Amino acid sequence: MIKNRSEILFLYDAKDINPNGDPMDENKPRIDEELGINIVTDVRLKRTIRDYLHDFKKQEILVREIEYEAGKIQDAKLRAEDFLKKDGKKIDKKEVKTLAEMKNLILENILKECIDVRLFGGTIPIEKSQTEKSAITLTGPVQFRMGRSLHKVEVVHIKGTGAFASEAGKEQKTFRDEYVLPYSLICFYGIINENASKHSHLTEEDIDLLLEGIWNGTKNLISRSKIGQMPHLLLRVIYKEENYHIGDLDKKIHVKYEKGMSCEKIRSVKDFKLDVTELWESIEANKDKILELEFQLSPDLNFVNNGESMTSSSFKEALEKNFKATDLHFQ
Repeated sequence: MIKNRSEILFLYDAKDINPNGDPMDENKPRIDEELGINIVTDVRLKRTIRDYLHDFKKQEILVREIEYEAGKIQDAKLRAEDFLKKDGKKIDKKEVKTLAEMKNLILENILKECIDVRLFGGTIPIEKSQTEKSAITLTGPVQFRMGRSLHKVEVVHIKGTGAFASEAGKEQKTFRDEYVLPYSLICFYGIINENASKHSHLTEEDIDLLLEGIWNGTKNLISRSKIGQMPHLLLRVIYKEENYHIGDLDKKIHVKYEKGMSCEKIRSVKDFKLDVTELWESIEANKDKILELEFQLSPDLNFVNNGESMTSSSFKEALEKNFKATDLHFQ
């Protein structure tokens, strides 16, 4: 079981795509209109992780789309009943005497089988009959804030034509509208709460898969609307002091670009350096409370620390030299 609290910092970039569309606004990229900052929901990141763990690591996932008949998708109550089992065999809810027994069996099997519930928790409705209803509510040990770009972004409107006529008998093809970001460097911040993990039975092995899912899941978002996303930094700070964490690690890193360049005109990691001075100083100041660091860096990222420019490899060496830091080595 998880015994130590930890914080997660994750940076990735998106090029010429829409990282997270808003269905209530023509599926445009989510933007903080006051600041011009790109927003990506925590739900999008969790979907990335779930899909990777299910498709590539063969892990069972509770929250996924399943057809129980042709053209009919399970609702949450029906999905919960997939885990109504005794001795590993599925049983009918008529075989269960009470709603409480049904609820306990489903919870036990979901926690045993579904890594996404052990990680993120969830609310799962249970229905034995029309008059016997309840729900399982678990607060997930792993919680992320919404991701935000570390700079202002530019939204580009693209208009194109489709392959088919607008309707039968017409020569005019359909038109399509889409909105993309030429570039966005997105930062997610999260906490792994050791207290909540006692209820969801989260293990260190689950956390290893979570970190792999964050990194490799982002690289494997290979669809027309998502291809072009690359991970660049993943940091886990593990604490030895009980119920303690630094907090707001995402606010301690900044994009530093050449004078005269507009932040909306950034187009790649080559156009800026990541200023980690505040982050470094915070880790240094809390060194006695930190058990270890785990990290993964892309070779393309460049850093600034206390005015000193550093390549990815030199920053990695500095982490290993100054802190108990371990490279995560994802395949």
